[in-house]
Amino acid sequence: MLWRVIVRTRAVVGLAIAQLRRSPGRTALTVLAVTLAVLSVTVLASLGVGVVEKGEEGLDRANRDIWVSSDPVDPAASGTENPLVGAHGMAAEMTARDDVRTASPIAMYDVYVGPTASELERRPAVGVQKTHEGFDFRAGSGFAVDEEAAAGPPPDEPTTNEIVIDPRIADAMNVSVGETIYVGTSRQTAAAHEFTVVGTADYYSRYLSSPTVTMPLGDVQAVAGTSGTDRATFITADVADDADRDAVASDLSEAYPEYDVRTSDEQVASMIEERTIVLASGATLVGLAVVGGVVLTANLFALVAHQQREQLAALRAIGLSRRVLAGTIGAQGLVIGLVGGIVGLAATPLAVRGLNRFSASVLGFESLLQTPLEVYLGGFALALVVGTVVAIVAGWRAGRYARIEHLEV
Repeated sequence: MLWRVIVRTRAVVGLAIAQLRRSPGRTALTVLAVTLAVLSVTVLASLGVGVVEKGEEGLDRANRDIWVSSDPVDPAASGTENPLVGAHGMAAEMTARDDVRTASPIAMYDVYVGPTASELERRPAVGVQKTHEGFDFRAGSGFAVDEEAAAGPPPDEPTTNEIVIDPRIADAMNVSVGETIYVGTSRQTAAAHEFTVVGTADYYSRYLSSPTVTMPLGDVQAVAGTSGTDRATFITADVADDADRDAVASDLSEAYPEYDVRTSDEQVASMIEERTIVLASGATLVGLAVVGGVVLTANLFALVAHQQREQLAALRAIGLSRRVLAGTIGAQGLVIGLVGGIVGLAATPLAVRGLNRFSASVLGFESLLQTPLEVYLGGFALALVVGTVVAIVAGWRAGRYARIEHLEV
């Protein structure tokens, strides 16, 4: 019994290889089609995974234990209205606690920046009390506000007058470290405020997915005219080494009931919940990649079986069973799927690298496409498993119509 199976398998494989050799052009085109199907799965799935992961990277990169926030006053106004009031005093109160190592406010605004008062572009601005090593400066360095100024109320006028800008903004304005630029929340107020570029870095640009400038918090509040209310978007805190993060967050939530106090993990979950469209887009891309790849593969091998109907009819006429005919097409699907899958997987890193360069240069998103091992396994499974199964089904269906009348006289 086993010997009969081995002989039949050898015969099926021999027939499949003979069919593939008989039409090298068709075989090459079929392999190319499978390669494209695999690429469509791996590239679209990589994009879907990247879209989902981008939403989490910003907060992970910030590396803070606790986030204090509130609903924006006007969600339609540039995404935020800095709803936290008295941010400097609130941060100083938190820092004075034994279970909090440090706390600092972060504010986000839209400002106009330009090399001259007449050449201005609107850009996102982030106000912080100091820069740090994670900025990975391309040129220059950062700034820091002394502890006394950080703990007190913000000034009515900028005092530091230093700014860190994204390298792409520096290139667009043709400015470098040491030069001055104009900054304001309107074209009119920008003419009154000159800031010195002390460094170039894209730290917050990666967080906001847009070229961003970073300024001392008090300076950006003074430029925006919100020094009196001392507004901020977040207050972030790091807990003491011997403190429990969840317990500290619970205590702060009781101390500031008007605000939302979350751990970093809870803040990530909250942002993801608010960005259901992003999640839906990522899941849709992955689903479309798989469904599209299966449909393309099914149509491909149905066409292959149809093109071999005369040969199949001849084999049927000499007494071969439908199982053998289906096995012959299935073996072709296995060989073509294996070769096409390997080529598709080999081409995936090149395609992903090229698309990531495009997204970084045009859209400002770096490493938007992500290729975990599961993406490669999914693409190869499509080519090998789905291709073989679909080819067997196509061969079985073709065997029903492989009759002697289909032979040319």
